Amino acid sequence: MHIRLESASGLPVYQQVVDQIKRMIAAGTLRTGDRLPTVRELASQLIVNPNTIAHAYQSLERDKVIETRRGLGSFICEPDSQLSHTARLKQVSDLIDKALVEAHHLNIDADEVRKVLEQRLTILNDDKDTKHDSK
Repeated sequence: MHIRLESASGLPVYQQVVDQIKRMIAAGTLRTGDRLPTVRELASQLIVNPNTIAHAYQSLERDKVIETRRGLGSFICEPDSQLSHTARLKQVSDLIDKALVEAHHLNIDADEVRKVLEQRLTILNDDKDTKHDSK
């Protein structure tokens, strides 16, 4: 598992870890049932305080992205299918709304936002295709 921290991003380290793990799941790099490195292993790899990784894992667990099994480690959960399709769409809509507000404050017009979204979707789909082809 490769996580790259960027000190210039402005995001707390734990949030960068959370976001990148979620991205790896969305891209198919991490799949349901995959075991994550231990808190100590990942902290050592990233050269950060273990409490930072513990915070990230707690956040992922709260979001039902991972589950921790005592003595076994932390594992990727099944996607939360208990939420209705409408509820899941609302969550995605809320996230898109936040991104659009940020784009507005950064003076990025709708065409540029659309172009970035299409690029990101293409990358995500290409990553999924690559992962499926290599198996």
